[in-house]
Amino acid sequence: MIKRFFSYYKPHKKLFIVDLICSFTIALCNLFYPFAAQRIINEYVPDKNLTLMLVWCGALLGIYLVKAALTFIVQYYGHVLGVRIQGDMREDFFRHIETLPFSFFDEHKTGAIMSRITNDLFDVSELAHHGPEDTFISVITVLGALIMLCITVNPYLALIVLIILPFMLLFAVKTRKNMRIASRKSREGMAIVNAEVESSISGIRVAKAYNASASETEKFRKSNAVFMKARSSAYKAMGVFFSGLGLFNDILYLVAITAGGLFFYYNLINVGELTGYILYVTMMINPIRTLVNIFEQIQNGMTGFVRFTEIMDVEGERDPIDPVPVGELKGDIRYENVTFSYKSKDNKNTVIRDLSLCIPAGKTLALVGPSGGGKTTLCHLLPRFYEIEGGKITIDGIDIKNMKLEDLRRNVGIVAQDVFLFGGTVRENIEYGKRGASDEEIVEAAKRAKIHEYICSLPDGYDTYVGERGVKLSGGQKQRISIARAFLKNPPILVLDEATSALDNITELSIQHSLNELSKGRTTLVVAHRLSTVKNADEIVVIDKDGIVERGSHDELMRRKGVYYDLSSAV
Repeated sequence: MIKRFFSYYKPHKKLFIVDLICSFTIALCNLFYPFAAQRIINEYVPDKNLTLMLVWCGALLGIYLVKAALTFIVQYYGHVLGVRIQGDMREDFFRHIETLPFSFFDEHKTGAIMSRITNDLFDVSELAHHGPEDTFISVITVLGALIMLCITVNPYLALIVLIILPFMLLFAVKTRKNMRIASRKSREGMAIVNAEVESSISGIRVAKAYNASASETEKFRKSNAVFMKARSSAYKAMGVFFSGLGLFNDILYLVAITAGGLFFYYNLINVGELTGYILYVTMMINPIRTLVNIFEQIQNGMTGFVRFTEIMDVEGERDPIDPVPVGELKGDIRYENVTFSYKSKDNKNTVIRDLSLCIPAGKTLALVGPSGGGKTTLCHLLPRFYEIEGGKITIDGIDIKNMKLEDLRRNVGIVAQDVFLFGGTVRENIEYGKRGASDEEIVEAAKRAKIHEYICSLPDGYDTYVGERGVKLSGGQKQRISIARAFLKNPPILVLDEATSALDNITELSIQHSLNELSKGRTTLVVAHRLSTVKNADEIVVIDKDGIVERGSHDELMRRKGVYYDLSSAV
């Protein structure tokens, strides 16, 4: 884990080395003052050598000015180093998130993911800067002070101080485990709070419409209580840690004064050496306190980094080792004995079992039936949003597992019931169909989707901001933009997943004409609850939880007076 953490320093090693060199020089500057004070008290003041005393004081001033400049470099460029490392991690995290399958997002809340990419990585950034730098300065200062004690004061006094330090270290190691566990629980509690806030804000309109604000507040109160309990445990562990080490610091002061006083009393050291001894011990206290503070920073930072790596270690979607080259497919689709289950930590739900379908190129196949039969799942399997357990799916005779995901998805266009628009302009949302499309191509796609005139009536035309999730547009307008997106993509295979079920009858009829236009000449897979939208399909397949129960054209199925007939009569 440590090796993995420090791998992020590699692109910024020059800045890191400069930071450490400056930190090392600052530590050396700190060691100079007790030595100078000892010389001044022992030699220059008794000898009344004002010249040398002023020279040493001037040297100290120069050292302090150099130290101030180096401290600026460490504080500024050290934080820049942390920000850059955090930026690299955040970019890696986001890039990896984009590769994860649908199943990951089925199991993880958006707010929890956001917590990992913001709060957790902020603490990682602080650790990346302060961790190595403060540790380096502190260790050099403590070791340097001990060495200077041995050389310039008395080795036995240095040994007395050295005896106490291992006990401090042992106490820190013993108590940091509780801090780590408590810190992790606190992180998880914060993720729960973030997820609850994200969910509540996203559904604020529903909450208001159903007077559920009190219920949402109660849900948040419970999540917040979990976080507060976890955070309180973290602070308890922290309290034990800091109070214990604070006691060791005070004992170190006491030992220094007692031992130094006794050595001076028995004439083993002089007044200058006593002063130097006290100053060196005082100098060691500050880096020891820094090391104590670093423990909390290390706990928070490494907890955040562990949570970061947990996501990074989730296996993303992969292309085959030796993919079959695919250009534009014709669209001859076959599901052959396909089996699929939704899996979670606790259970496995098989929704498709040993199912076979054939959709000839350029034909339209409609999937109808009660909810829960696996119709939408079948659509999601085609572009490999999920991986099948058994059987295979082929397009033009090529197993989709042998295609690059980019090639496969370039050939499949999807218009779904739940239209998602990004918080940008109309132009940007249509352009998702074909990145880098010209203005003429975007306008042509909008015209074919029968949305061009409406866009032109907007204040800024195609550059009008649509709001978060397209909140400034009606359901029909959002659906037409998604259709324009599909027109721009111009794929040979089209999936219409209940594309009009959320619309009123008049809007549905209007949009259905655009969908019919979009479907011309393409292999089309349609999922619909409103059977009026699938009457003209080349084949209709009725699916329930047990699989395919009927198939045929609309007229054929109506004559059989089976499940499809009953569904049609119930509408």
